[in-house]
Amino acid sequence: MMVVFVPGAEAEEFQLLQSQGAVSVSAGETLTLTCSVTGLTPVGPVKWFKGSGSGRQLVYAEVGSFPRVTRAVNGSDTNFTIRISDTRPEDAGIYRCVKFKRGAGGDEEFTSGAGTVVTVSARPSAPSVSGPPSRAEPGPPVTFNCTSGGFSPRDITVTWLKNGDKLPAPQPQVLPAHESVSYNMSSTVWVSLTAGDARSQLTCQIEHSTLPAPLRATYNLSDALRVPPRLRVDTAPAAPVALNESVTFTCRAEGFYPKDASLTWLENGNETNLGKPSPLSENPDGTYTLQSSLEVKATEQRNQSVFTCRAVHDSQPPVSASETLRLSQPPAEPGKDPTSSTPDSYLSEEKKIYIVVAVVCAVLVVLVIAVIYLIRVRQRKGKSSPSVRLHEPKKSPSTAPQDSDPNNLTYADLNFDKQKKKSMRRFVEMSPQSEYACIQTGQPAATEDNLTYADLDMVHLSKAPKRPAPQPEEAISEYASVQIQRK
Repeated sequence: MMVVFVPGAEAEEFQLLQSQGAVSVSAGETLTLTCSVTGLTPVGPVKWFKGSGSGRQLVYAEVGSFPRVTRAVNGSDTNFTIRISDTRPEDAGIYRCVKFKRGAGGDEEFTSGAGTVVTVSARPSAPSVSGPPSRAEPGPPVTFNCTSGGFSPRDITVTWLKNGDKLPAPQPQVLPAHESVSYNMSSTVWVSLTAGDARSQLTCQIEHSTLPAPLRATYNLSDALRVPPRLRVDTAPAAPVALNESVTFTCRAEGFYPKDASLTWLENGNETNLGKPSPLSENPDGTYTLQSSLEVKATEQRNQSVFTCRAVHDSQPPVSASETLRLSQPPAEPGKDPTSSTPDSYLSEEKKIYIVVAVVCAVLVVLVIAVIYLIRVRQRKGKSSPSVRLHEPKKSPSTAPQDSDPNNLTYADLNFDKQKKKSMRRFVEMSPQSEYACIQTGQPAATEDNLTYADLDMVHLSKAPKRPAPQPEEAISEYASVQIQRK
């Protein structure tokens, strides 16, 4: 049997019904799109498309449908309703049911429905709050970010709270601005941290049309906070202290966060030991306090020594606090001004060296003056000696005085009395060999007594080789004696 199709009659008899103008669905739900036809002619398939024009996307066909698209009534020739399961924000758009008829060159579009506008409402993902990349100290503002995504429609509200109190924050950034895809949100807030924020919380709250209640994300500010320790070093007893007394240095690191900290001791810049640490204690505001003590003996060598407590906290550069050990002066002696002198044990090494050098120099000066004085005294004694002892060489009994060897004698002029000089023949002979002086006289008058002493004006010594000298007289003698026997 042959069937004849009249174009006008076909159009008049055939109807494609797509009654849904707009449909809203939540992400994850199943979307149902209705479409039906009133007749079997013209012969050809019915298909579903998303969009329009050359860029439209095939959604359903007897061959090549979306993986999540199925027909509501399988095998029906008039009901072409489809279902899209697990809808997503990108499923939003305009869907059209289209009737095709077969022709000599293939299927040709015969008629289409008015289209159904589909919107997919997607709930935003749970917000996430991130803080600074490293811990920050109280003072300058710190940036915190809150992010959420995959929501639709675009409108969203973000609120920041610190310990329940609302914080001022700019409007969030929502991207991208395309109605067929989901949206992402990013919000930023600046917070100035304090030492008490070790127990504070920061909350990001978002509201959306798809949410029955706001979504919140909480951030503990302790994760971003660093509070350096405050160091204090005390001594017991307080300086100055008595010699050989036991002194206890106490170091307190107060109000720091986080709790990882250590204390060490240094004496004059050199590490001594760890001291005696006390258990770590937590303060009401969430910060911590650590204490360490060091006991030393106040010896003389430790006077003015500097004891330093060094704290290393949270892998940061160390902080230090110091105290100087000072010894007290001993009690002053009665009647003595305690400020007039300082015991050597309380002087610095440099002052001691200066004092020793000054004393040595003073002793040397005194010795030099004494030596010079002795030399001058001896010189004066030598100049003031009025006479020289005159020694006569020993003569043998068989030899007369006139036969003496002239080489052994040196004659000197004696100061006799003028009267006696006239009556006495004087003969002085200078010998080039002898170092001694003798006197040769003639016969004196019968009435004269022995001449015992005379002053010497001069003693002449030759350069002849030295001969053994006679035994010297006492050093204090100032006279030379000559004894002449009467004949």
